[in-house]
Amino acid sequence: MTTVPLTTAPPVAAKRPPSWLRTVRRLVRRPIAVIGLVVLALVVLAAVFGEQLAPYAANAVDVTRALQPPSGEHLFGTDELGRDVLSRVILAAQVSVRVALVSVSIALVAGVLLGVLAGYFGGWLDTIIMRSADVLFAFPVMLLAMAIVAILGPGLTTAMVAIGIVYIPIFARVTRASVLSVRTEPYVRAAVSLGAKPGRIIVRHVLPNIAAPIIVQTSLSLAFAILSEASLSFLGLGVQPPEPSWGRMLFDARGFLDQAWWMGIFPGAAVFVTVLACNLVGDALRDVLDVRADSGGKS
Repeated sequence: MTTVPLTTAPPVAAKRPPSWLRTVRRLVRRPIAVIGLVVLALVVLAAVFGEQLAPYAANAVDVTRALQPPSGEHLFGTDELGRDVLSRVILAAQVSVRVALVSVSIALVAGVLLGVLAGYFGGWLDTIIMRSADVLFAFPVMLLAMAIVAILGPGLTTAMVAIGIVYIPIFARVTRASVLSVRTEPYVRAAVSLGAKPGRIIVRHVLPNIAAPIIVQTSLSLAFAILSEASLSFLGLGVQPPEPSWGRMLFDARGFLDQAWWMGIFPGAAVFVTVLACNLVGDALRDVLDVRADSGGKS
């Protein structure tokens, strides 16, 4: 009687989690990043559910309660018209989030498209695109945004368009630099040698491999967009009264700094904390998405 030797099945390799999940895991291991994400989540909640969270209407005028200091009834005090500062700070978050998302989306789409075209095709197209970007870079960001708003007219929509336009060159430069380093990789050359069309190569091979620096730049640009919107509103070129805006609230608080410090402190703190949170998340993303910093590729 012959015995058949028992064969053991080869061990099944553990399935590697997707890259986005590994990125999230590395991100939440950083306390600074978690703090930034929590703050941004609170700002987004205030933007989405502001009307439900605000204890008073944004423009509920009551001159008999003007310039009241922070108290149990008005946690952030009242302004010169008796409006609740806390309610206006909460409702102004919607404006800042909307401006940041729309303006950065404009800059992201246009800047990435121009950067990919310039970096992949090169030649005269690269020269035209990047020299045009250099012209925009020659102007200070706020000065250029003010000029655009002055041409189109003040308002929320024009502020979003102006901020989006001035940040297009930043995304174009970041994208072009990444494309220049990727287009010489073996997998891109292999796709070219197999006769793949440029559009397919860009979508399938180039864009997925340059996503990391674009994601980091997007998170940082959100902070700059919020700060730019506050600056334009402070100058009277952004959100127009009576709609609440952190920048406009700071402008209204100028003449009452010695009487009502709370009118400027709380909207200013809202801008500071939100911008700081965006920068913290952006710095953490830059470290997490840097493959050179990923020791051994461990998640």
